[in-house]
Amino acid sequence: MTETSPLPTVPHLPAGWTPRTPALADHGALVDLVAAHQRSVRGSSSVDPEAVASAATGTASWTRRQVLAEDASGRVGAWASVHDRAAGRSVVEVVVAPEEAAADALAADLFRWAATTALEVAEQRGLPGTQLDSGAYATDERQRGWLADAGYRQTRTWLQMSRPVDASEGEPGALPPAREGVTVRRVAAHDDGLPVAADLQTVHRMLEESFADHFNSYRESFPEFVQRLREDPGHRWDHWWIATIDVDGEQVPGGALVGSVLSPDENGVEGSYIDYIGVHRRSRGRGVAKALLHTVIADAARRGRNRVGLEVDADSPTGADGLYRSMGWVTKYETESWHRDVTVEAGA
Repeated sequence: MTETSPLPTVPHLPAGWTPRTPALADHGALVDLVAAHQRSVRGSSSVDPEAVASAATGTASWTRRQVLAEDASGRVGAWASVHDRAAGRSVVEVVVAPEEAAADALAADLFRWAATTALEVAEQRGLPGTQLDSGAYATDERQRGWLADAGYRQTRTWLQMSRPVDASEGEPGALPPAREGVTVRRVAAHDDGLPVAADLQTVHRMLEESFADHFNSYRESFPEFVQRLREDPGHRWDHWWIATIDVDGEQVPGGALVGSVLSPDENGVEGSYIDYIGVHRRSRGRGVAKALLHTVIADAARRGRNRVGLEVDADSPTGADGLYRSMGWVTKYETESWHRDVTVEAGA
């Protein structure tokens, strides 16, 4: 028998619908739900079943509060989650079946539940409120409308980019070398394969300082950062890189990159993904970003992968999207960030 946990806050749902938490037996239905949503908007889907399983009942579920909406026949028609990502930051996801007749009512109820739940989390943290961070595909007018009705505002557009990788790019000398004074290396590891703590802390510090002047930047503690990345089934410690630069004869950290494994595409071939790439302000203009990117491309080629994906701010203050295009990345589709600020005093 599969048991589900009780919901801390039970959402009101339209007549005929029952809320409950996800169970192991729901994985297939949730993959189908997310895939159907993607196909309805993009014409294709790229759902990672392992990521869905992790979010629903695996390690990623530990930092999420979730609810499924089940109709009288036992069919799952919607899934909502609130991810306690960091102090003052709650990531909200609401997915409703594309052809569901009660979609508008389900979405409204689930966004209300998410706001109430996020405030409960904020109050437990001793915070006066939190930012609700949700999103939509740029062409998904249905989701965008639900977000606007729930009090969110569209704040940013993101380019979802991909670059093909050729096996030859893994050969020595196939890609341009790093500029003089720039060195890229993996984070150091102990004999048992686990990473050296000091290097992980360096990566975190480089990324925090690199993004300090970027859109909606906020402080994420080191434990929160590591826990969140480890929740991804594609996470690998040997996909973390540090770039150092020469400063008066001394090698000092100048940038960092965290990557992961993309699930197999329609041809059954894995890809690499760049979760984060940051270049410290003192290192900008020295070719650090290109060196990190070339390193990941070569690494992907040597692993037999066929693509490298990433996300970039369409209005990046550093013009990163231009760099990516010049190196072969193309935009596959666009997504948007939608935010709403809520306070415990005002309520949801």
